[in-house]
Amino acid sequence: MTIYDTIIRGGTIVTAADRTRCDVAISGGRIVALGTDLGDAREVIDAAGRLVLPGGVDAHVHISQPSGDGIVMADDFESGTRSAALGGNTTIMPFCLQEKGQSLRQALKDYHAKAEGECHVDVSFHLIIADPTDQVLGQELPALVADGYTSFKIFMTYEGLALNDREILDVMSVARETGALVMVHAENYDAIRFMTEQLEKAGRTAPRFHATSRPIAVEREATHRAISLAELVDVPVMIVHVSNRESMEQIRWAQNKGLTVLGETCTQYLVLTEKDLDGLNMEGAKYVCSPPPRDEASQEACWEGLRTGVFTIFSSDHCPFRYDDPAGKLTPKGRTSFRWVPNGIPGVGARLPILFSEGVMKGRIDIERFVALTATNPAKTYGLYPRKGTIAVGADADIAIWDPERELTLSHAMLGDGSDYTPYEGRPIKGWPVLTMVRGAVVMRDGALVGRKGHGTHLARGLSPYATKAGPVTF
Repeated sequence: MTIYDTIIRGGTIVTAADRTRCDVAISGGRIVALGTDLGDAREVIDAAGRLVLPGGVDAHVHISQPSGDGIVMADDFESGTRSAALGGNTTIMPFCLQEKGQSLRQALKDYHAKAEGECHVDVSFHLIIADPTDQVLGQELPALVADGYTSFKIFMTYEGLALNDREILDVMSVARETGALVMVHAENYDAIRFMTEQLEKAGRTAPRFHATSRPIAVEREATHRAISLAELVDVPVMIVHVSNRESMEQIRWAQNKGLTVLGETCTQYLVLTEKDLDGLNMEGAKYVCSPPPRDEASQEACWEGLRTGVFTIFSSDHCPFRYDDPAGKLTPKGRTSFRWVPNGIPGVGARLPILFSEGVMKGRIDIERFVALTATNPAKTYGLYPRKGTIAVGADADIAIWDPERELTLSHAMLGDGSDYTPYEGRPIKGWPVLTMVRGAVVMRDGALVGRKGHGTHLARGLSPYATKAGPVTF
């Protein structure tokens, strides 16, 4: 009789397609059998009354990333992946940032050194292209795509990161030739600079004016322009962290036209609003991120996008800074103007519980869509499926066991990241992950980290099924 490493017994297995009552047998870090009466195992995990889900795949996370003079990101790979595990995630996808004048190869070498031996869950890197030189476009990017770095992000805003339209077209052309997937941060840089200067001249410099400086129009325009450039090159594109109906409608329009345009939204756009930036003194700085949270109507639009499939991925855009820290949100320059407040909020550990509580438990989405949005679709979109993102024979044993009836009040102490606050403090939650398993090893049990640092590893990826090698642009 076969003796497995582990059997998870008595739970309800949920995938993006269906749910069933059966046991899961695990050996060698992989799922090897599904069924009942599977036999014996060295460890049996009782999941009676619990949901057994694929571990979360958070496809949009910033960790140990350069953030400007005197500013330090709150999470390194140890603390960031710790928080991910506590929140039911088994894979996260942070961004390797190329700085101006730096080769992509060197940026990756440096980033891998930061991650080596530090991770509690698996990681896979996107590339950020900030300096698309001939060397980068002609040699480094094609070689790195072949090595398994099959997605890269471009910015339409931020000093030192924003690419102009010609540079965007050049990067998209490489994506077309190599089969990589392009992710776009869509906000109009010049419009934001204009708005910021006007606000500062009027003395409107408090954190709440961050949202004023980045109105829906600048996101909507950039979203449409990104789609138009992708259409010109005939290349798929992912519009990330969409915050409102008008930008969402640009994506829906493109999809209805038959273009391969994908959309992502994030936790902050479902439960925060621009009113959260109104805190006294510098409290509003805790909520400064881009695009900013909008209003209740925009929240409903984002829920609609998740229900109807305009958005296929739900991510955290975890970008953590400490609040009470001169190297974080309370940087001295930030007190002079919102433009200098570090841009981003923590959220990798809160992503899944908030969507489960607000979405599944309140009837906005069903549990299968929850799995699709948070695990299966990210794995598929970025070339990790079926190794990741599902519960099936042959897949990695990346599993999160949930107690759907557990009720609690969210606090930063539960999340284990390197920041000193959560923007979701005090939020009531129903449904909580009680065990996280990465490749057959339990890394979190009942809110405590039990796995060893270094179990997590970097994953090379295949090409996205939404992107194909199409060769040079021809007319």
